[in-house]
Amino acid sequence: MENEFESRIDLTELHNSVSAIKAEIGKVIIGQERMIELLITAILADGHVLIEGVPGVAKTLTAKLLSGVIDSDFSRIQFTPDLMPSDILGTSVFNMKSTDFELKKGPIFSNIVLIDEINRSPAKTQAALFEVMEERQVTIGGETNKMEEPYLVIATQNPIEQEGTYRLPEAQLDRFIFKISVDYPTYEQEVEILVGHNTRENKSELAAIDKVLSKEQIIAYRQKVSQVHVEKNLLEYIAKIVNNSRSDHSLYLGASPRASVAILKTSKAFAAINGRDFVTPEDIKQMATPVMRHRVILTPEKEMEGVHPDQIIESLINNIEIPR
Repeated sequence: MENEFESRIDLTELHNSVSAIKAEIGKVIIGQERMIELLITAILADGHVLIEGVPGVAKTLTAKLLSGVIDSDFSRIQFTPDLMPSDILGTSVFNMKSTDFELKKGPIFSNIVLIDEINRSPAKTQAALFEVMEERQVTIGGETNKMEEPYLVIATQNPIEQEGTYRLPEAQLDRFIFKISVDYPTYEQEVEILVGHNTRENKSELAAIDKVLSKEQIIAYRQKVSQVHVEKNLLEYIAKIVNNSRSDHSLYLGASPRASVAILKTSKAFAAINGRDFVTPEDIKQMATPVMRHRVILTPEKEMEGVHPDQIIESLINNIEIPR
């Protein structure tokens, strides 16, 4: 059965491109393989990403390097408490020559948009992202402006520092296909990081990498990912995982149907990255936690106990029979 699927889609070029991206980013970033793999998966699944980790673990740098290996437009927005929606989206400006209003585009108009510390700005500025993240368009002054494909928002936040921050509402979190949690490097990796810095001296990290992927290739690869085969029993497996989160006694809020779609899309992309044009139960298990961890809310009792959502999600998955 697997051999029958193997010849359906040629994923050689896609697989080679992913290897090239990992190799380029690996020139600068030591470790963090999971973060890089999930970011590439999100690009191919056409989804936005929230990266959470303490300062200094290369969240912003990785996003910048990812934009550096893709031949596309990149913009970075630093969220602050005084940032206004028009600072992000842009505004209509009256042109004296044409005696008409014209759009002065904000930094949200790009292919890859990095939003640093997304929880630093108040609700109305965060809400300005709702339409652009979901619909890939911005409406200003009654005029709708479509975003150029591919379009990816990568947002970062610091889980430790809560002073002067505004928690993202559930509806906003639901628009991120993944929430990636980034840990500290190991001792050995930290030594390698220092060796790399010492070798590069004053050279920019971005100067160390080459562009290996075009916008057109991403669009073509997404088309291939959409053709990846998923058995009906695996669709039922995804639905069971998400559905069971809604009746789990440790969770106050379970995952939405959008989580089911996200697991499906990312499982197909993850399979393609690994050179397969069919999804396995292991692909689904790999994708379920980063897709669901920001979409569920623990009960107050579990929060008091210091339980992490990942523990509940993994336990929930382990209690479901794996399809054969």
